[in-house]
Amino acid sequence: MIAKDVASATVLITQLPRLMILSAEIPSIRKSGFTLVEIMIVVAIIGLLAAIAIPNFIHARNTSQTNACINNLRQIDGAKQEWALELKAAPTATPNTSDIQPYLGRGSAGSLPVCPLDSSAKFDTSYARGDVQTPPTCRIAGAGSPVAIGITNHVLN
Repeated sequence: MIAKDVASATVLITQLPRLMILSAEIPSIRKSGFTLVEIMIVVAIIGLLAAIAIPNFIHARNTSQTNACINNLRQIDGAKQEWALELKAAPTATPNTSDIQPYLGRGSAGSLPVCPLDSSAKFDTSYARGDVQTPPTCRIAGAGSPVAIGITNHVLN
């Protein structure tokens, strides 16, 4: 029995350094941070989201500019109608810019509306007033290529 105890003690003593190494804490060599693959995946996801979102933003901007222009056309048409009613003008009468300016709700010296797509930002380059019976038209809507950049014609219905 003593021989067995001595033999098991010998095995225990010879394996003790190995057991101590396994049970000791081994410091981690791994550094914190992101790998190149993880960064590339994030960049790809952001690119995909941008590819989806940017055309929608452009379409929304074009739609809002078209709506703003059409609302300006409505204001101009209403101002022409008020001017004609107040002065009892004939349907073929054509008001000047200074004639309809007080009826636009911006005061007699106020600013006139302009089309959001007009780079010169002037009333006369944005809109054609026409006579009282003819609705005003936007001069800018036909500029460029409407199909290519998504601009629809600005028309008062």
